[in-house]
Amino acid sequence: MPKGQPSVVPDDGLTTRQRRNRPLLAVHTGVGKGKSTAAFGLALRAWNQGWPIGVFQFVKSAKWRVGEERALRVLGASGEGGAVTWHKMGEGWSWIQRDARDALSSEEAAREGWEQVKRDLAAETHRLYVLDEFTYPMHWGWVDTDEVVEVLRTRPGTQHVVITGRNAPRALIDAADLVTEMTKVKHPMDAGQKGQRGIEW
Repeated sequence: MPKGQPSVVPDDGLTTRQRRNRPLLAVHTGVGKGKSTAAFGLALRAWNQGWPIGVFQFVKSAKWRVGEERALRVLGASGEGGAVTWHKMGEGWSWIQRDARDALSSEEAAREGWEQVKRDLAAETHRLYVLDEFTYPMHWGWVDTDEVVEVLRTRPGTQHVVITGRNAPRALIDAADLVTEMTKVKHPMDAGQKGQRGIEW
């Protein structure tokens, strides 16, 4: 695809501009490293365009401080690009009262996170949604994949969604516009090296 030109122009009745501005559903899956990293790189581009961004981390512990979180929070608060809203399931989600958060099981918390995503999509709250490690609640049966696909298929406006995690369900892959499978060729952990600052977090 030289210079970003598609190799095929579909006969769908859309103008080039309409086709270019279609909202996309992207999935980053596979066993290799870099799924979330690529999604947060996309969030940086969205921030630069002035888009409001919603990040929902579905699995990571509240104790796990990823570098992208701090960077995007600082950028979001800078007043220069788009606003950034960051939610973590490991912190019990920011919109739930403290005592209710403590009582939620992981499964219930994942469902509540998905309910908030649905509310935000209906309200067109963000232009880009990063649903980090959201494949796991679907894979484990905590969230219904068919419902996810239908909600994303019928979302209003020009809201882009990127979903990360291993074991992406086939129905999600089939519904997505862009799917990248990260494959592992080599990894330092294979040689006994633990994760390190600036690389893993």
